[in-house]
Amino acid sequence: MPRLTTEGTYTDSPPPGRSASYDPDEDDDLLDRGRAKAHRFLNGFIDFAFQGNVLEIAFGLIVASMFTALVTSLMTDILLPPISVLLPLNKNLEEKFAVLKKGPNFEEGEGGYNTLKQAQEDGAVVMAYGFFLNRLINFVGVGMSLYGMAATYQYFSKDPIIKRTVKCRYCRKSINEKAARCVNCTSWQDGREDRLF
Repeated sequence: MPRLTTEGTYTDSPPPGRSASYDPDEDDDLLDRGRAKAHRFLNGFIDFAFQGNVLEIAFGLIVASMFTALVTSLMTDILLPPISVLLPLNKNLEEKFAVLKKGPNFEEGEGGYNTLKQAQEDGAVVMAYGFFLNRLINFVGVGMSLYGMAATYQYFSKDPIIKRTVKCRYCRKSINEKAARCVNCTSWQDGREDRLF
């Protein structure tokens, strides 16, 4: 099979650096194998990326991140300001902090730092416990909201999301409450082992 040279002509001689026993079909086989591997890789990726489970997981992650942002906004912007007014906090909860070491520009007569940002810009060492409490309340709010959504979903469908567990009476490990046998020690949960002995 003639090959095209760099000058644009065809020749039957082997390319430079190849022996006279050069077989031009080897290059074609190598290219075909490379194309086949690339094609198989691309098809495998397409099969993986557009499977039902992967799309469901991606959709679930997007919805979960949006739901988390919504609940965080509800807690921070709607629920925490009234709590800050009802309790004697005098500020938003996330602005509460304790000065552990004063900065170089700290002035005693003015009552200290007014905001967390002001203290941090002055180089003071602060413990921002209000920010931590804010995050903790957000975490509890998001957790309870997700549990409420899961319980509502489970109420209307037969697919259990919340799996109730009990302790096995023999090995004391957690198993599904509807299990007839323990998955860990394989003992029957209806007491038939006790009746045998």
